[in-house]
Amino acid sequence: MSEITTLLRAAGQGDRLAADQVVALLYADLRRLAGQRLRLAGAGQPTALDATGLVHESWLRLQQAGQLDFADRQHFMAYAARTMRSVLIDQIRSRQAQRHGGELQQVTFNTAVAELPPQRDEEILRVHEALAELAAVDARLAQVVEMRYFGGLLEAEIAQALGVTERTVQRDWQKARMFLSLALGS
Repeated sequence: MSEITTLLRAAGQGDRLAADQVVALLYADLRRLAGQRLRLAGAGQPTALDATGLVHESWLRLQQAGQLDFADRQHFMAYAARTMRSVLIDQIRSRQAQRHGGELQQVTFNTAVAELPPQRDEEILRVHEALAELAAVDARLAQVVEMRYFGGLLEAEIAQALGVTERTVQRDWQKARMFLSLALGS
C-alpha cells in the first residue's frame, strides 16, 4: 500500500495531519490540475484565482465538506478535479450575476484539454449545464466526462478510479460526447 493511500485512509478516519500531508505530497499534481482548469476557464477572462489560489480554495471546500475518505490517489484527484470545477463555476456565476446582458457563444466539445482555446464564462456554464443533464441520464458517463474533460485524467486512470475497463471508459466517452454534442447544439 502506498504512503498516499495510507494517509488517505487515516484522513478518512479524521486525522487532519494525515490530510494535510496528502495535500503536501500531491501539491504539484494539484497545481498542475488547477492550471489546466484555469486554462479551460480562459486566460483572457478576469479571475480572482491563480493555480495556487484554486488549489487552496478547493482544499478548503474539501475540508468543509468533511469528505476526506478516498480509496487511493486517483479517487482523491478525481474528487479534487470536481471540486475545482465547482469553485470555478461558482466564481463564473458570481461574475455573471454582476453583469447585464451578453450573448451566448457556440461551444465545441473537444477532448484535447491542453489544446483548448480559452473559453468564455457562458461556454463553461453551458458545458456545466449539459453535464448536469447527462448526469441525470447516466451518472457514470458524467463522471467520465468530469474526470477526462475537467480533470485531465487519462483513460487508464479513469478506469481504475471507476473500477471498469479502459474499453468501457472509451465507449462511455463516445456516448457522452454524442449526448453533449446534441445538448450543446454543436
